[in-house]
Amino acid sequence: MNVYNFICLINAISGFTLFQCIPACTTSETDTFKTTVVPNELIVLFHFKYFSTVRENFLRTKLLNSNISNWRILPRTNLASQYPSDFDILRISDRSSIEQIVKTVTSHPSVKAVVPQRSVQRTLAWTFNETIIDNNRRPLGIVRKEDKRSRRVSSVLHANVLWNLGITGKGVKVAIFDTGLTKNHPHFRNVKERTNWTNEKSLDDRVSHGTFVAGVIASSKECLGLAPDAELYIFKVFTNSQVSYTSWFLDAFNYAIHRKVNILNLSIGGPDFMDSPFVEKVLELSANNVIMVSSAGNDGPLYGTLNNPGDQSDVIGVGGIQFDDKIAKFSSRGMTTWELPLGYGRLGLDIVTYGSQVEGSDVRTGCRRLSGTSVSSPVVAGVAALLISGAFHRIELINPASLKQVIIEGAEKLPSYNMFEQGQGKLSLLKSMQSLLSYRPKISLIPPLLDYTSNYMWPYSSQPLYFGSSVAIVNVTILNGISVASRVVGTPKWIPDVDHHGQFLKISTRFSPILWPWTGWMAVYIAVHKDGEGFEGVSKGNISLVVESLRDKRNETLLTEVIFPLTIKVTQKPPRNKRILWDQYHSLRYPPRYIPRDDLKVKSDPLDWRADHIHTNFKDMYTYLRNVGYYVDVLREPYTCFNASDYGTLLVVDPEKEFDDDEVHILQEHVHKDGLSVIIFADWYNTTVMKKIKFFDENTRQWWIPDTGGANIPALNDLLKPFGIAFGDFVGEGHFKLGDHSMYYASGTTIVKFPSNPNDIVVGTSLNDQGLSIMTGSKSSKKEPKKVVPILGLFQTNSSSQHSNDGNNSISTENSEFKSRFVRPKMSKRSLSYLQNVNVPHQGRIAVYGDSNCLDSTHIEKACYWVLITFLDFAMNSHKSSLLQNLNRISEFKKMTETPLPLRISSNNSKAGPHDVTEASTRLKHCEQLDWIRATSRKTNHHLEEKLNVEWAATSEREEHQNNQIKQILDAEIIKLSQDAEYLIGSQSEFSLGMSMMFIFSLSFIVVVLFILFVKKRFIL
Repeated sequence: MNVYNFICLINAISGFTLFQCIPACTTSETDTFKTTVVPNELIVLFHFKYFSTVRENFLRTKLLNSNISNWRILPRTNLASQYPSDFDILRISDRSSIEQIVKTVTSHPSVKAVVPQRSVQRTLAWTFNETIIDNNRRPLGIVRKEDKRSRRVSSVLHANVLWNLGITGKGVKVAIFDTGLTKNHPHFRNVKERTNWTNEKSLDDRVSHGTFVAGVIASSKECLGLAPDAELYIFKVFTNSQVSYTSWFLDAFNYAIHRKVNILNLSIGGPDFMDSPFVEKVLELSANNVIMVSSAGNDGPLYGTLNNPGDQSDVIGVGGIQFDDKIAKFSSRGMTTWELPLGYGRLGLDIVTYGSQVEGSDVRTGCRRLSGTSVSSPVVAGVAALLISGAFHRIELINPASLKQVIIEGAEKLPSYNMFEQGQGKLSLLKSMQSLLSYRPKISLIPPLLDYTSNYMWPYSSQPLYFGSSVAIVNVTILNGISVASRVVGTPKWIPDVDHHGQFLKISTRFSPILWPWTGWMAVYIAVHKDGEGFEGVSKGNISLVVESLRDKRNETLLTEVIFPLTIKVTQKPPRNKRILWDQYHSLRYPPRYIPRDDLKVKSDPLDWRADHIHTNFKDMYTYLRNVGYYVDVLREPYTCFNASDYGTLLVVDPEKEFDDDEVHILQEHVHKDGLSVIIFADWYNTTVMKKIKFFDENTRQWWIPDTGGANIPALNDLLKPFGIAFGDFVGEGHFKLGDHSMYYASGTTIVKFPSNPNDIVVGTSLNDQGLSIMTGSKSSKKEPKKVVPILGLFQTNSSSQHSNDGNNSISTENSEFKSRFVRPKMSKRSLSYLQNVNVPHQGRIAVYGDSNCLDSTHIEKACYWVLITFLDFAMNSHKSSLLQNLNRISEFKKMTETPLPLRISSNNSKAGPHDVTEASTRLKHCEQLDWIRATSRKTNHHLEEKLNVEWAATSEREEHQNNQIKQILDAEIIKLSQDAEYLIGSQSEFSLGMSMMFIFSLSFIVVVLFILFVKKRFIL
């Protein structure tokens, strides 16, 4: 699933936050992907569902009372029109009156929002590999043995075991939202309904993706699906040219609720998790007991690339694996990025299953193979259909939470992969069936525990905690299989295991007080107590959470206690010169902002949406730092909120957010007073380039431009101004060498101002003017001579530099016309006098580089981790690399012409909307204060046990007997399959050993023969 092709898809479903989609989709000179806003059409969203006459009366009364008559409601003749709906489509005859109509309609108390009607042309989430025509050419009367290399998931998942028990998906309603299905397709025997939500007359699938998805779920011939008797409800929501409209999806979702489907497969996704109408509609589907299965995305192997809605906790998000049980390279990884930068992401990914070279139905007959997580999604949907049909007598217990619980409980962990790569593990049909047959409604957690000693729980296993480190956060999803709505009772309890040093841990929690629908969350904050400052080992304990659930049909409430075990590695406090503080607080991403890509050459991925976290797109950099012995903490607060004396270096990479006045001043104090060093990797910034990639927002009817460039250079210049350092707006690109190191500068900025002390270092190179090529819309700049520009600088601060760096002792002086758009207040006299009088023997150092793409795994060409290590050696230990000293050109660059510093763009939208959690209205003006839970001893909750001893479902003796028989058969099959797997692994090991021995013997023989020939030749001579 190419994320660029899906950025608009989720927005098309709702159209609520239009400005979030347009930058990726509008035709421009640099980007070819296109979306179309339907002229003069608006979608009116209501708070509740009403019949068409009621909705029309709402609108007519409001508009006619305001003397507005140039509008009409577009009729919708699809199947959903006979049911109550929560939206209407208005067509406006006079475009000039749209603003007045929007304002008037929005003022009605029953109206939730008014958004544009939009159409999106996009590519579905799959990769074509090959077509296979199965002509059944085989000897008659001879049973062909199962192909161990089968690409049919029904065979690999052993669906035949359930088929032989009569479990075939019968009675389960499965909705498939895709490109349709050809009438009377020979592979399907139970297509209950085909509905067309597009503007095409044909219900047939001309793209073939919808047919393939349906085949994986329920094909009964040739390439067998998993649940051949499932009742298929085909929703054609994409045209043959792969176009969809907002209203089509909204109507189709509502109709799926009316048809009371059990499962809905949605093999689509995109990064816009803040698209409220779509997210709310998914929640509504879940609340109506519709089990939604969705693909995780095809943006792997990068971390932090999960697509919505697969990353929602009420949806089963599915990743892909190959048939050799290796995670597919394309499969998106966790964590979720909803919660960043102030918190930490959820696991997001639930399960992985086969999604590479999977066999399924072709558009009219025969089979084909496709790859992608949109292939993995129907595999889970088909398994869900089998599970439900095998437990129909327990249908009252099956809901989105309980089915997710049994699927992940049956999952098998894949060795060598962490939880962000595989979720809860590889799908196992038989084990999940076993789990469902013995299922009792319960509340569970994802992940079920936190264990720093398990490699599966990376990144927690990658770095132990210690006294003074930043708090570790684990974001736990709460699944309630008991009821759709519930609440947390009181506050969680912390029960340390004193026998295992649990008293050394401090715990705080935050949680959703209401769990709806079926899910909630709990954020756990973990730190080491001062008493554990000298401890090294493992600390354990448990967090206890009590949830009150409502059983609607019995009109009673149940209290359930859930335990979250902690196993935490603790170490002694590392030395300051091994501690790095990563600035996460000043990172912004899409959504909600239009933050453009850092590498302007990559046009297929226009938005910066991976959150710039050390556990997402900077994972490789983080791993490198850990491997060489550094400890990396994450700063989620302003610079006024950390103890600078604990850290050797503050690492600022690709910042987009503004720096507050207090942050600028306190950083100067930290450097001069506390000896903190600062390393900055910047990125491109040029207002003309930013205007070149502007887009038109039909929602606000305004031209929008990016909030910033790759990095917010004006903000960085404000931060570095006290040190006499500044970046410019030249956008450089090109390959070059630093010594023996091959380097690539991908859309970086350059240094235009730097202290000129004799011992400082400035390194330059020749780069192409990439900004010019974008502004002219051609590649002519490649033919232009490269420009020699400074890109790297090392600066040792001292007491005099605190006041002298604004003067003439710099490479270039600040242009007199440059004025900051934000007035910076002067430092207080007390602060100035303190800094003047304090004797600081070891003041901090500053290292800057103009491009961050060489650290960012998103589109990295040439990694520059060695540069980062060189910077750290300088920052931490004052050691200057001999290579950089030899390349030093500070005297040459001192003669450069003065260059005006880049200004903030006049139409910058960085000052925020009310819903932007990253802006001033909700910033952490006061540092985060955690309420540490007082430790308690373990006490048995007898009242909970008594309340939970209830009858969940009425089961006859015959059904119970049948249950037991099926479980016994499944037990036997699982044991047999396990033994076969062990035998196969053993055989492979023996074969490998035999091949190794044969290779060694052959090699020895060849060596002996060559030696004999050599001796013989010498003897003859």
